Amino acid sequence: MVVRIRLSRFGCKNRPFYRVMAADSRCPRDGKHLEVLGYCNPLPGQDGGKRMGLNFDRVKYWLSVGAQPSEPVQRILFRAGLLPPPPMLAMSRKGGPRDPRVIDPLSGRPLPSSKPECDSKESEVEDEAASS
Repeated sequence: MVVRIRLSRFGCKNRPFYRVMAADSRCPRDGKHLEVLGYCNPLPGQDGGKRMGLNFDRVKYWLSVGAQPSEPVQRILFRAGLLPPPPMLAMSRKGGPRDPRVIDPLSGRPLPSSKPECDSKESEVEDEAASS
């Protein structure tokens, strides 16, 4: 039995509310679960912030026994500080080769790449030409 930590949807139409659950991967999204680990309300409240609550001890337990988080839960756990950032690559175009630049997981923008090797080689060539 593969255990997944995933979101289960509750709430009304156009007003979603999610519970973070540990469930068997073969069960449906809103079906039988093993344990409720927290909640996530993606709609902003009166103060303008999103509401989220997690039972960190139980999440750590399920991760330690081999539960695999779904992608949305993985992002939530990264923002909570329980998991390292997920590897992300930028797509140059749909279905095309991936862009090798690394993406910042918080902003979603490519990180600047530094190329000091090229600059140092060019300056060495310029120094040799100037000295001759």
